[in-house]
Amino acid sequence: MTGPELLDSLPKLLGPKLQVKTEFRGETTYTILPEDLREIAKLCRDDLSFDYLIDITSIDNHGEDPRWELVYELYSMTLAVHLRLKLRVSEEIGAVDTVSDIWPTANWHEREIYDMMGIKFNGHPDLRRILMWDGYPFFPLRKEFPLEGLPSEMPDVAFTKSAPHDPAGRLHLWRLGCCSDRLVELRVRQRNVATSRWSARLWR
Repeated sequence: MTGPELLDSLPKLLGPKLQVKTEFRGETTYTILPEDLREIAKLCRDDLSFDYLIDITSIDNHGEDPRWELVYELYSMTLAVHLRLKLRVSEEIGAVDTVSDIWPTANWHEREIYDMMGIKFNGHPDLRRILMWDGYPFFPLRKEFPLEGLPSEMPDVAFTKSAPHDPAGRLHLWRLGCCSDRLVELRVRQRNVATSRWSARLWR
């Protein structure tokens, strides 16, 4: 089966679960319902060779209902074909099922969407912020979030534990030479803690 034949077979396999089809510059997009996401995702992976989830993105359609839109970018390594799935989620529900157990790449994509938009993913194994810190009360990519940002109590620099003491002194990488994945030359400078003097070393 070729890539175009695979895309043509989707309506026969999924029928009414595919709500709307659009074509743009050779790319196929189907709109689906949130409750059908996992069933369609498993079928795409197991039966249709879509073995790679490239990305998940979120859109804030502020003022519309449903407000949130999620876009799943699928790719078949075997057939070199791309498929896009879209779904809408209301602000009242604010959640959709995870697909991180179907495509492991979804794990961090879903965490980022939760962090930036506040959309939750039911069944996610580790749904916590990935860019902002725990306890941050806002979702920076929502349309109502001001461009200039909002004041927070987060310090400019935060340490979780003391830095380890290095009795050998400070080591600075000076020059690194590689051939493919093999290290061929390493030049470093090291500071003597007692005398504050620097010395150079070369390894080949």
